[in-house]
Amino acid sequence: MNYFEAIVLGVVEGLTEFLPISSTGHLMITEKILGLPISDETAQGRAVGAYTAVIQIGAIAAVLVYFAKDIYRIAGAWFAGLVRPERRGELDHRMGWYIIVGSVPIGLVGLAARDIITGPFKSLWVVAVALIAWSAVMLWAEKVGRQNRGNAQMTMRDAIFMGLMQCIALIPGVSRSGATISAGLFLGLDRVTATRLAFFLGIPSLTAAGLFELRQVEGIGAGPAIVGTLVAFVVAYASIAWLLRLVAHRSIGWFVPYRVGLGVVLLVLLGTGVMSAT
Repeated sequence: MNYFEAIVLGVVEGLTEFLPISSTGHLMITEKILGLPISDETAQGRAVGAYTAVIQIGAIAAVLVYFAKDIYRIAGAWFAGLVRPERRGELDHRMGWYIIVGSVPIGLVGLAARDIITGPFKSLWVVAVALIAWSAVMLWAEKVGRQNRGNAQMTMRDAIFMGLMQCIALIPGVSRSGATISAGLFLGLDRVTATRLAFFLGIPSLTAAGLFELRQVEGIGAGPAIVGTLVAFVVAYASIAWLLRLVAHRSIGWFVPYRVGLGVVLLVLLGTGVMSAT
C-alpha cells in the first residue's frame, strides 16, 4: 500500500466511522476502487483488512480526545465506586459499568463469528443490501422513539440492548453508530444521549479490534499505517463534532437518502458486472 492509498483510506475511515453510514462498507468500496483486495483469502487481503482495523485506532483516539473530560470523570467515579459504596449511585459510576457491560456482546460475537465476518460477509452484495435494509430500521427508530429520556434516566438495560444491537454492525453496511443510535431511540433515549453512548461503546470494541489486527500490518508497512491512523484521527475528530451538532436538531433519517442511493448504485454496478463483489 502506498501513501496515497493510506491517506484515502484514512479519510474514509475518519469520515464514516461515527456517521450512521457504515465505515466498513465504505472502506470495502474504496478498497475495490483503489484496486486493493477486500477478501481475506490472500496474505495481501488479510493485511489490507488488518490495516483498516488498525486505522480505527485513530478514530478512537479522536473520541478519547474529544470526550477527554467526560472519560476522565467517568473513570474516576467508576474506580471510586469500587471502594466507596456511597459513590455507586452516581451517574458517572453507573456510566462506567454501562460502557463495560455494553461492550461485552460485540466482543463475544466478534470472536465467535470471526470466520463469517472475514468470509461470506466480505462481499459488496452484503454491503449494498445492508445499506438499504438498515435505512428502514433507522427511519422506524425515529418514528417510534419517544426521545423523552436523557443521561440521568439511562439504565443498564439501555446499555445491554445497545450493546447487543452493536453486534449487528458486524455486518458490513449496517453501521455501528446507526445500529446503536437506533437502539437508543427505540428505548426512548433522546438523540444526543444515544449518540454519546454509541461513541463510548465503540471505544473498547474498536480499540480491541485494532490492537488484535496490529500484527497483520507487516505487509502494509509502518509508514502508511501511521499516516493513515493520523489522518483518521483528524477527520474523525471533525466528524464527531459535526454529528453531535447535527443530531441535536435533525433526525438520523437525514442520512437515509445517501445510504439508499449508494446501495442502489452498488447493486446496479454489481448486477451489470462493472464491479465485482469480492
